Order: sequence, then structure tokens, then C-alpha cells
Amino acid sequence: MSKNLSIATICLLVLLASTVHANVFDVKTYGAKPNADITQALSNAWKDVCAAIGSSKVVVPAGTYKLGLVSLKGPCKGPIEVQVEGTLQAPVDPGYFKGSDGWVVFERIDQFTLSGSGSFDGQGQMAWKQNDCSKTFNCKTLTINIRFNFITNSLVRDIKSLNSKNFHINLLGCKNFTFQHVTITAPGDSPNTDGIHIGRSSGINITDTNIATGDDCISMGDGSQDVTINKVTCGPGHGISIGSLGKYTNEEPVSGIRVIGCTLTDTTNGVRIKTWPSNPTSGSASDMHFEDIIMNNVANPIIIDQVYCLWNQCKAQVPSKIKLSNMSFRGIKGTSSTREAVKLVCSSGIPCEKVELSDIDLVYKGPEGPATSTCANVKPTISGKQNPTACTVQA
Repeated sequence: MSKNLSIATICLLVLLASTVHANVFDVKTYGAKPNADITQALSNAWKDVCAAIGSSKVVVPAGTYKLGLVSLKGPCKGPIEVQVEGTLQAPVDPGYFKGSDGWVVFERIDQFTLSGSGSFDGQGQMAWKQNDCSKTFNCKTLTINIRFNFITNSLVRDIKSLNSKNFHINLLGCKNFTFQHVTITAPGDSPNTDGIHIGRSSGINITDTNIATGDDCISMGDGSQDVTINKVTCGPGHGISIGSLGKYTNEEPVSGIRVIGCTLTDTTNGVRIKTWPSNPTSGSASDMHFEDIIMNNVANPIIIDQVYCLWNQCKAQVPSKIKLSNMSFRGIKGTSSTREAVKLVCSSGIPCEKVELSDIDLVYKGPEGPATSTCANVKPTISGKQNPTACTVQA
């Protein structure tokens, strides 16, 4: 892991150094005006910056701007920074997107930086009312605020994502990518508004980031490799999750996950690993570690759920085929809003292996009595303080 952090640090230094003497492309020179649509202006500025030799920068200055669907693609001829100081507003009507799953898409770019004090405002209030995923297995596709597809050796810092119609930020096929001091905000009851979703990506670092949303603050799908999440605050939301895994065919393994020094407040889950039962194919997730986590009034602070069956969209009685191994929960402390503070429910078909509980101190003060710990199909290694006592309930 230290090697991965070193690579990430080197990439950050290179990116920061490369933007000192950048060619600057201001969208105002392409006709952008506050309170008007700047889709064409931004697209034209991107076309020029991508073709420029050497380090270059696109600037969106302070102000409020309308922005339609935009796809900013590489490969480009040099390192590029997009600095957003203004507020970009998406179309309110979800019908505008005609099924497109990304509002702002960055694709196939190396040595890229997205920075600035500005915001990407998805204006998702109308879309949330149309979200029918709780009733329909194949529900309507709603639009993600920012998609990063196949981005390498890159950095996102300081930007804000607001009120996305669907996920705020989605990563696919990315490598050596750092998120630093990012702010993500949506109401706690906004559906499917995951903060950052990682899929089939490696060398991902998320640090000093604040997420308050209506779904997982951070979710890691299949193919997530070597991911470090450090000093993230989460809440409201559904916690920090690995999965759900096993819903689809040909999913890739998950490994090398570190969640360190985070604080969760008033979330519906804490740190969670979730897999579907009755999987179409087998899979695996290993080397997953959660350490020094503070829980403030969190439901289900520690949870492995291998019978995750959202809205009864599966056959829960058929064991999960996802093999979970080499997992640790260390130094997790605070308060639980549910009596069941620790829940390790593994697959009856493939029991969990090498699970560690160390220095757990989770207090529940409800009327039902002290906190409990449930275990099924797992024999964790126990060390240090255990509150609640590990595996007080055998499911």
C-alpha cells in the first residue's frame, strides 16, 4: 500500500507542477455568459485545450451558468486542468437527457486535474420524484452528475457536487486517481444519490472529503482494486460500502480496500460489505480493512451482509457465491442507533474466512438493552476490547 501511496503522491506533484505555466482557455472568450447556456462554449474550449501542446487549463470563472450534456474526451496532447469557479446547473427536467447516464463526462484522459471552488448542481429534485427503483427491477436510468471513464494519473480537488439526479460521481476503468477535499451534498431522502461510486478501477485515493447524501457516501463495485479512503466524513447517507456484489454475470474481483480515520454521523449503515444471494456466477472480495472509524448515532455500524436482497429482487434462500476473505475491523468506536451494532452474516454456501474484530467499542442506549453482535457462517479472530461481546447471537 505504501508503494501505491507513493505513486499517488508523485502523480499529485507532477500534476501540480504541470499547471504552473499553463496555457489558459477562458470559456468567456468562447462566448460564455453568466445565466446562459455554456455547453457549446465549454465544448469548443475543450477541443482547443485538448489539441494544445504542453500544460493547459480551461477556466470557468465565477458566476452561474446553464450546462447541457457535455462529453470531454481525450486522448489529449498534454496535461490539462479544468478549473471551475462558478456554478454549473444541469437541466431540471430528467427527460432532457433522454436516457443518457452522464451529465458531465470526462473520458480517456491522462494527467488531468479538475479543480476550483465551483459547483456541479444536478438540480435533481424533479428526478427524485420519478425514481421508481424501489418498485421496478430494471428501473429507468437517471443521470449521474460527473462520470470519469478511463482516467489515469489524475486529480480532483476542492470541487462540489450538489443534488445529483442519480450518483454524484462515478468512476469506471480509472487508474491512479486522487480525490482531495471534495464536497458532495444532497438530502438524506434523495434516492440513489451515491456520493462516489468506484467500478473496475485501481489506485484510487479519496481523502479529506465531506459527503452528505441519500445513499452510500462511497460505494465500491466489482473490480475495485487498491482503494484508500482516508479522513472522509459521511452523513446523512447509507455509509461506506463494498458492493453490492454478485448481482450481474462476469463481475471482477475486489481487493486491497482501506478505509481509515473516517467519521460517520446519523447514517443508516456504517462500514458495510454486501453481496446478493442467488448469484448468476461466483466471485470474490478480499483484503478489505476498516480502521479507526468514529460512529455517531449510526445504525448497523459494522455489517457483512451476504443475503442483501434489496426490495425482494432475488431468491434470498439461495446462498451467495461471492467468497469473502481477509477482512478486518479495528478501532471502531462510538454510538449505535440500533441494538445490533455488529452483524457478520456470511454465506452458508461459502463461509467467510480470516475475519478480524479488534478494539470495538460501540454503545447502544436504547430501551431494548445493551448492544449485541450477530454472527453467521463466520468464526472471527477476536482481540482487544469488545463492546458488544463478539458473536453474542449466533444466527
